[in-house]
Amino acid sequence: MSDEKLANDSDNPDPAIPEQERSASTALAPPIVASPAKRIQAFTGDPDFMTSLARGLAVIQAFQERKRHLTIAQISHRTEIPRAAVRRCLHTLIKLGYATTDGRTYSLLPKVLTLGHAYLSSTPLAISAQPYLDRISDQLHEAANMATLEGDDILYIARSATVERLISVDLSVGGRLPAYCTSMGRILLAAMDDTSLREYLERADLKARTSRTLHDPESLFACIQQVRAQGWCVVDQELEQGLRSIAVPVYDASGQVLAALNVSTHVGRVTRSELEQRFLPILLTASRDLCHQLFG
Repeated sequence: MSDEKLANDSDNPDPAIPEQERSASTALAPPIVASPAKRIQAFTGDPDFMTSLARGLAVIQAFQERKRHLTIAQISHRTEIPRAAVRRCLHTLIKLGYATTDGRTYSLLPKVLTLGHAYLSSTPLAISAQPYLDRISDQLHEAANMATLEGDDILYIARSATVERLISVDLSVGGRLPAYCTSMGRILLAAMDDTSLREYLERADLKARTSRTLHDPESLFACIQQVRAQGWCVVDQELEQGLRSIAVPVYDASGQVLAALNVSTHVGRVTRSELEQRFLPILLTASRDLCHQLFG
């Protein structure tokens, strides 16, 4: 079947989907801002763009740590992809060993990890960063991380974890968090020009995750301008109560921001002044040494 045929058919109701699932309107996962379906639709007219592949990737990305088991209706709601197309994507993923089902809900299988392993095992950035993250974690006895900007989120590409898990959200490699309320996110946003930054602040889903979260576009713009000027960022309990972190940029050979490094800690262990006086020099040294190793 051609991609065009698959794309057209997938917009029609699928008789194989039970009627009760078609009418389901409760317990749906929250929709994703700037839905995958809308992003895919933007490529309409490109003869080389594979809509079916794009939809399959979007279905995989619909699963999250707190939503490991999803129905067809929930995935369709999160992605805005028609349920018939979602069902076919899931059927294909199951046949290839990437997903499974209990008859009602669907979940991913470990084989999905192979999709990211090729990147993590081949990129010099993630490989080269690991010893530096381990060194930071050993020196400070806290988790150290590296992330890049992926859409409106930060994407964790390397991590040196501690035994204690600090917060409830997923911080493992491959995990994503909003850029606006994270220290690494603000470092990466500070690398944007003002026009791109304002566009991000207009489209991003800016929510108050705690009572301390900066979520007003103008306040965030001013904060990120300050981050750009000073070259580092502290976020104090804006992502989650009790979590405090500090981040610095990692530059490429031309001086452009390539990624961000950070250390996360609990407010009961480390004060904000200690982050700036003791943690910051260690992070800056690691960033400088990593840049030197990568680019000489």
